[in-house]
Amino acid sequence: MSSVSVPPPKCLQKPLVVPHRHMFGPGPSNVPPRILQAGANPVIGHMHPEIFEIMNDIKSGIQYMFQTQNKMTFAVSGTGHTAMECAIFNTVESGESVLTAVNGIWGERAAEMAERIGARVNTIVAAPGGFFTNEEIEQALSKHRPVVFFLAHGESSTGVLHPLDGIGQLCHKYNCLFLVDSVASVGGAPLCMDQLGIDILYTGSQKVLNAPPGTAPISFSERACQKIFNRRTKPVSFFLDLSWLANYWGCDGKPSRVYHHTGPVTAFYSLRESLAVLVEEGLENSWERHQKAAEYFHTGLESMGLKLFVKEKKARLPTVTTIVAPRGYDWKEITTYIMKTHNLEISGGLGPSVGLVLRVGLMGCNSSKANVDMVLAALKDALTHCHKSKV
Repeated sequence: MSSVSVPPPKCLQKPLVVPHRHMFGPGPSNVPPRILQAGANPVIGHMHPEIFEIMNDIKSGIQYMFQTQNKMTFAVSGTGHTAMECAIFNTVESGESVLTAVNGIWGERAAEMAERIGARVNTIVAAPGGFFTNEEIEQALSKHRPVVFFLAHGESSTGVLHPLDGIGQLCHKYNCLFLVDSVASVGGAPLCMDQLGIDILYTGSQKVLNAPPGTAPISFSERACQKIFNRRTKPVSFFLDLSWLANYWGCDGKPSRVYHHTGPVTAFYSLRESLAVLVEEGLENSWERHQKAAEYFHTGLESMGLKLFVKEKKARLPTVTTIVAPRGYDWKEITTYIMKTHNLEISGGLGPSVGLVLRVGLMGCNSSKANVDMVLAALKDALTHCHKSKV
């Protein structure tokens, strides 16, 4: 008989305590009581008919949010990174050419994922805060002839909302799939998948949707499915294999669903509720609310003498604002002071924007003039009390 040699941890003999905070960083965002309550419903089996009905509701909600008729639409069990890997692992085989647009960290991540499975990866690179013209994109498509072109619509590390018009048509001209990351943008900025010719689109649950992290909506066009289901080799990941996921989510037209993995059923409850909230408000109303709050915020920042990192107004992401790190200050001291004094999270840069910016996310229920005023007051207080170098 084995004996217990590791004692019970004392930390787990204390009650769980989680503080309430204003989550105004680039994500996750605050989860409203209605969505938290939905996630507290009883756990039932992941293959029960009631769960399949909830999953069908989620599919319909994602189709509305993405503005797509794609049958191959569902939510991956995992965060946005999981959906990014699902998209790349299914569409790309070893030795194939992939092109990624790098104007922040997400293009870098997509390139690394493709490299790990043996793709021949090429990049086009813009400085942080910049974006690409369609002429630059077409030149790269013509040169590298990729099977997939990756672009982040909302680049949360730099605060850029990338223009999408015409890019889908360019990709199709060169027989390339158009893959778009909309984790930081969907629901907060205009985005219509089918109209824009996007072949694979994904997002995360924890941004504008205000659901807990852990589910990632994704959709594949018929063009994408044709390539995926005519692969020479199996996808490198069993967990993310589209043929299995399509059946589990009832996207393949087969009469019965087969066990693939245990879906996070309580996360499905929360995601369904968050999509219901978006449906109730309406996409266009949500887009308009985020844009108005962002413009109000930008005006307030400039009136304080702060500078916006993204110069062109049309390229500013309405959900995540990047502020040029104030000269003479330590950005870490500012974010720490605001957290400690105002119980409010904002963050510094990420990837290529580290040390260059402060990032403020106002997404979903957090996108309001009242919350903008709260952030502006916290920033003003921090700039008054934090140390400023004279150099």
